[in-house]
Amino acid sequence: MKKSTEKTPNKSPQEAGALVPSMSSAGSLTILLANLRAVILEARQQVIQAVDVVQVRTCWIVGRHIVEFEQGGQSRAAYGKSVLAQVSAQLTAEFGKGFDASNLYKMSQFYRAFPNLDALRLNLSWTHYRLLLRVDSLEARLWYMDEASTQNWNTRALDRQIGTLYYERLLASNDRQSVRDEATEKLTEIQSTPREFIRDPVMLEFLGLPGTGKLLESNLEHALIDNLQSFLLELGKGFAFVARQQRISTETKDFYIDLVFYNYLLKCFVLFDLKTRELTHEDIGQMDMYVRLYDDQRRSPDDGPTVGIILCAQKDNTVVRYSVLHGNEQLFATKYKLVLPSEEELRAELLREQEHIANQSLATSTDAPAKRATKAKRKSKGATR
Repeated sequence: MKKSTEKTPNKSPQEAGALVPSMSSAGSLTILLANLRAVILEARQQVIQAVDVVQVRTCWIVGRHIVEFEQGGQSRAAYGKSVLAQVSAQLTAEFGKGFDASNLYKMSQFYRAFPNLDALRLNLSWTHYRLLLRVDSLEARLWYMDEASTQNWNTRALDRQIGTLYYERLLASNDRQSVRDEATEKLTEIQSTPREFIRDPVMLEFLGLPGTGKLLESNLEHALIDNLQSFLLELGKGFAFVARQQRISTETKDFYIDLVFYNYLLKCFVLFDLKTRELTHEDIGQMDMYVRLYDDQRRSPDDGPTVGIILCAQKDNTVVRYSVLHGNEQLFATKYKLVLPSEEELRAELLREQEHIANQSLATSTDAPAKRATKAKRKSKGATR
């Protein structure tokens, strides 16, 4: 018996039982995605808040132990600083940068400023409390804490309110509502950016996650810093590598320096800060601050003045600028310039590396279609065998 050769009519996707998105199902998918985003964002916020609660509690307890140890007798108080240095060295070796001497000191200040653990606000982070420590008045400090908690201020908002003396202006004003309205308007833009766990170095250090600094670098910055590090070491002019993304802190903020070297011919630290955008006055002021902080916190009596170098690797406008503190210009001109690479050398090296990166990206983009074509050709050959 012959098989029938009659062709069956083509069925529509709907008749064949295929799932074809309709207007109603597309709308349902949008709702589903919105619901899933809400669940994920809420879960992430809960994780952040849970870590905040544990971190704040830990810092308070650490601070209490330090204060109680220091108050254990006059002899202990006399060498309190040396104890902090010894303890921080051990804790940093075991748990990372979050427990260096400056942070341990802040934790002891934290305990003194907020002696009642149960009175702390659980929705505020350790960074919030570090900002509150710079408020001298007890009444103002507690008011800022309550407002930050009830108004859900992020750390930038709290920093702004403290810096503009919001509490003091409210007390002094006869029209408090206008002061509140002005503050609310200014905070709208600040509050709009959600806090990102992966870009919160204070939290990452507390958790002991490795590579904290590298998480903050873009691919371009990473490549340029890699090359710059090799370039300086190969110069043979006394450069010794110290650190990448090294943290340096003021009382309320942490900053990360891209590259730190020590030059043993000049006996001084050399700081590098890389920018991949247009150089601004704020960048120059920030480097001056880095140099000043480094001189205050890291420079020993035998070291020469710290030097800062800003590298702006913006496309078609590469800029290199040295930064030295006022009063050290003559030393820089007569001694440092003989050893340090010139601005022209550094600019040329940056341009070379930028060109190299661009060529690599071009090669990758042009090779990709050829690789896909080769892969497709192999598949088609296999199908005809």
